[in-house]
Parts: sequence; structure tokens; C-alpha cells
Amino acid sequence: MSTQLFLIIIISCLVRFSRCVSYTNFAFGDSVVDAGNNNYLPSLSKANYSPYGIDFTPTGGKPTGRYTNGFTIVDIVARALGAKTLPIPSLSSNALSNAIHGGINYASGASGILEDTGTLFVARIPLSKQIDSFERNRGEMVKMMGENGTQHLLKNAIFSLTTGSNDIITYFLPNLPFVGNYDFTPTTLQDTMISNMTLHLKRLHKLGARKVVVVDIGPLGCIPFVRDIHFLAPGKCHEEMNTLIQGYNQKLRMVVQRLNQEMGFGSIFVYANSYDVIMGMLQNYRSYGFENVNNPCCGGSIPPLCFRLGDESEISTSLCEDRSKYLFFDSYHPGQAANFIIAQHMLNGDENICSPLNVRQLHYHRL
Repeated sequence: MSTQLFLIIIISCLVRFSRCVSYTNFAFGDSVVDAGNNNYLPSLSKANYSPYGIDFTPTGGKPTGRYTNGFTIVDIVARALGAKTLPIPSLSSNALSNAIHGGINYASGASGILEDTGTLFVARIPLSKQIDSFERNRGEMVKMMGENGTQHLLKNAIFSLTTGSNDIITYFLPNLPFVGNYDFTPTTLQDTMISNMTLHLKRLHKLGARKVVVVDIGPLGCIPFVRDIHFLAPGKCHEEMNTLIQGYNQKLRMVVQRLNQEMGFGSIFVYANSYDVIMGMLQNYRSYGFENVNNPCCGGSIPPLCFRLGDESEISTSLCEDRSKYLFFDSYHPGQAANFIIAQHMLNGDENICSPLNVRQLHYHRL
């Protein structure tokens, strides 16, 4: 074999390999994974001011609209799997051009699975509208690379959905005007959320999603905001809320299992168990390097976001000294340190955390 032919074969193999392992993510969800979409909306739910983003190295600590001090779970997973760029907000002007290189983030703070969730915050993008936006982007991708090229891109991309928390929080809020409290029994709420979520997942599959990660709802009954509005002592959780969440998560796991059976070998739906990961951090926090899991690093518990004291550049004086020692950055959202732990479990966890594959295995799995 000539040297020239050998080099051609090697280059061909490398090109095929790079295509196989390139990482693209289309992220859907709420403020836990929002990368800045709410910056573009007339919303009362925003994180586009200091100290949000203070540890976000790509911007030198400037806020981006992420509801944490640094990277979100979506960001961390993308970096670990070699994305050329992080998934950027769908409402940004260059979102479509970023689809091939790293993906698009459709998540919106205050949004939920149900349409009415988050009305208190005025503008937000419910999950159904996030998928509408993806469908429009898909149409543009077809114009750019054709149907076959678009299908190939989407088949190898990972679609992640991290949502449902605001639906649960809304259910337990006082029944006030414009808050959006749902007049459901707990079982009806679970079933309504599951029904809607199932329709959303099937719709994404119809649009070309083949690798889908469905993240469950964490133990919201233990976050500082919930504990304070229900006057719970430090270390105590809202058990009724957590019980409802566990019931929902069990039903969600069954939906994921059923979709894997119905859709066959051409697609994989992964159930990601964030509840147990976060509960493990709460119960064994010192082993994870935390010193405080009861209080937020920034601000108080009501309202759940950090206060901005002064202009855009001023940092809240209530910011804790060592952000890595606090599980929660504000009273609602985990800090970057906790996000790294959650992301590592998603990437490398066993079947108790991610089933039937973890996210790293899903990424490298060839359909």
C-alpha cells in the first residue's frame, strides 16, 4: 500500500470518527438550564445582573442570564463531551448558525410543562412554545443542509428536557390572583403533567430527535425558598411536595420505558434521576465538599432570586464568601459546584441514575 493511499484512509477514518463524536445539544427546560432566553423577554424572571455569572469564565464573570454563579448542567455536559461551543439561547441572532457547532438552548426561566405555569412572571416560554421554536429552526436547517443532512444532524444530537419544577412550585403556592395555582388533586396534577410531557416527547421524536435525555424533578421540598415560605426548620423538607414529586418521577420513568419500547431500536430515551443525586448531596453534604445546604449563597429566600443593589455592575452585598461551599446559589437554583456534581452523575452514572444509558454512553452510541 502506498503512503499516499494510507494517509487518505487514515484521514477518512478520522473524519468519520470526528463526525461520530461531535457533540450537539438541543436543550429545553426552565431556569435551571436557561442560558439567557429570558434576557430577550419582558419577563420578571431574569438573571442578567451581578452576581449571577460571577464564576462564568467565558465572559470573565459577567452575567449571561444563567440563574447560577457559573455553568449550568447543560454547559458542563457539553464541555465534557467536546462541544465546539456551548448551546446558545434560541432567541439570540446567531442561534441557528450555532446549531451545528454546539446546539441551541430553548430553556426559559419560570416556564413549565403546563401552559399557564409562570404567569406571575409575565413573559416566559412554555415547553410547547420551546418546541415550536425548534420546529421553526428545523425548517431553516432543511433550507441550509437539506432534509437528509438535517436528519443526520438531529439523529446524532442529544435532546435534553429539564422541566416540571415550576409546575410543582405553582401548585403549592397560595391561591392568589395571577399566581396560577392549579385546582387539581395531586394525582390529577401528576397525570396532567405526564400526559403533556408524553405529547411533547413524541412531538420531538416526530421532528427527528433520536437521543433524548429526560431529567426528572429534584427534591424541591428541600430548597431554601420552599422551606422558608412554609416555615420549616433548617434541615427539614416539605414532605408532601417531595412525595408528589416522587410519584410524578415514577410515572415519568414509566413513560420513558414505554417510549423506548414503542419507538424501537432507532431511538433511545434516557431517564435521568436528579432527585436521588440532589438528595444525596443534601444528606451527605460534607462528603461532597459543602458546608451549607440550608441557606442560599446569595440573597435571602424571598424572593427566590438575588437582589440587585444598584446598577448592572454592582454585586449584592449578601453574597457568601466561598461559593463552592454552598449547594444553592440563590434560594431556588443550585450553584456551579452542585451543577458539576449533578452533571458528572448524568455523564457517568450507573442505571440507578441514568437508564438505560448514561449521557456519555448515549453520546457515543451509534443508532
